Amino acid sequence: METPTADDRHLAVLHQDERLVAVYKPAGLLVHRSNIDRDRDVVLQRVRDQLGGHWVYPVHRLDRATAGLLVFGLDPDAASVLAAAFREQRVGKRYQAVVRGWVEGAGRVDRPLGAGRRGEGGAPQPAVTDYRPLAWTELPIPVSRYDTARYTRLELQPQTGRQHQLRRHMKAISHPIIGDTTHGDGANNRLFREHLAARRLLLVATGLTVPHPADGRPVRLATEPDAELQGILQRAGLGADGAAPA
Repeated sequence: METPTADDRHLAVLHQDERLVAVYKPAGLLVHRSNIDRDRDVVLQRVRDQLGGHWVYPVHRLDRATAGLLVFGLDPDAASVLAAAFREQRVGKRYQAVVRGWVEGAGRVDRPLGAGRRGEGGAPQPAVTDYRPLAWTELPIPVSRYDTARYTRLELQPQTGRQHQLRRHMKAISHPIIGDTTHGDGANNRLFREHLAARRLLLVATGLTVPHPADGRPVRLATEPDAELQGILQRAGLGADGAAPA
């Protein structure tokens, strides 16, 4: 498996066959152009260039700030099948995130969410996120009213696909994701910027299970966080051996 990096235009290809391709999207890069964001440098164009000009078809999205696994169809029929699987919630998703505070055990957030980034519009729709802690850290740095700063590295499994669901659900249980400038905590974001050189959202899509468009068999895709994010995790003491709460 290629190690995802964020230092050039090359995207790590995590899976490719005759019907689909999966790549690692860096943080800060749009999936494709839109009426709002007209960036010329987007994932879709990079993938097309890497495949020698072969047209690719987006079937789901990660927002600009989120890194990780992204799948494209390689023909219109494959894209239609894959997009339907995402729309009908027949896709397994796994993410990792760094959140404020210690999350001491696994749990579930079952909290309906309205439409839009902040949930202001539309009737709330069912939204469910499962989580489990992977590592914990306590840094000897004062933050807000506390003498030290505590953080947890979580695995998140959204069971639904609402906009900014993971960010909004983590905020709802008072464990906002670090680097989230919309739903996060400014003091903790600032600590990570100033002490740990972390100037990004600490959220990454690390796993996808999708039905193959040819025969429906499950395609299980997985990745480690990119090299930049792994460096942040190590500096924060949130590697695989992060100490459990006492």
